[in-house]
Amino acid sequence: MQNFKFLNNIRSNNRQFAVIGLGRFGRAVCEVLYKQGYQVLGTDIDESLVALALSERILGNAIQLDSTKPSALKEAGIFEIDTVIVAIGKYVEVSVVTTLNIKEAGVNYIAAKASTEIHGKLLKKVGADLVVFPEYDAGCELAHRLTKPSILERLDLDPEHSIVELTVPEVFHNKTLAELEIRNKYGLNIVAVGSPAQFKINPDPQERLYKGLAMVVIGSNKDIQRLPM
Repeated sequence: MQNFKFLNNIRSNNRQFAVIGLGRFGRAVCEVLYKQGYQVLGTDIDESLVALALSERILGNAIQLDSTKPSALKEAGIFEIDTVIVAIGKYVEVSVVTTLNIKEAGVNYIAAKASTEIHGKLLKKVGADLVVFPEYDAGCELAHRLTKPSILERLDLDPEHSIVELTVPEVFHNKTLAELEIRNKYGLNIVAVGSPAQFKINPDPQERLYKGLAMVVIGSNKDIQRLPM
């Protein structure tokens, strides 16, 4: 579930985004947003990365500029965009200065990539509304997939609670939700049951589960781990 937490923390009613830093992470953010129909402006100090992003057609426009210079950001129209993503992780000083420049210009919402915990704290201090740790999140996701292959999707609500989509365990096959007593036995709530083509939201207690379908549950990670998988 790459970038799931990141993209879902950005308000869906926004139609314009700027991505500063067109490395692998920045280009991935551009591609997902652009494919979803949003207007995306990308920038990088490296002219070759700007050219690459344009050739890949993953954004509407891309400009080469130095994001540590407020005048360059203003001239490019970055300060007029509602949401700006600072996708600079390698160069901490550049990342922090860029975030500060954007914050002081009054940009409404800033999301920033951090490479370390200290980097993340600095970004928060200078005004980032959302800080993400892509490498850490990817590592956690890999660990979950290797140890719990039946989990199809995962959204962490906080360090202790999640929403997960998983395949219906074989021991649940042909049993109703009432018979399984998921809430009483596991402390979890089932919010949807079905297939990728069609889910039933808030299913009836008499809804019967079948092997091969999926169910979406919400609850503590400790309780989710107790589910048969």
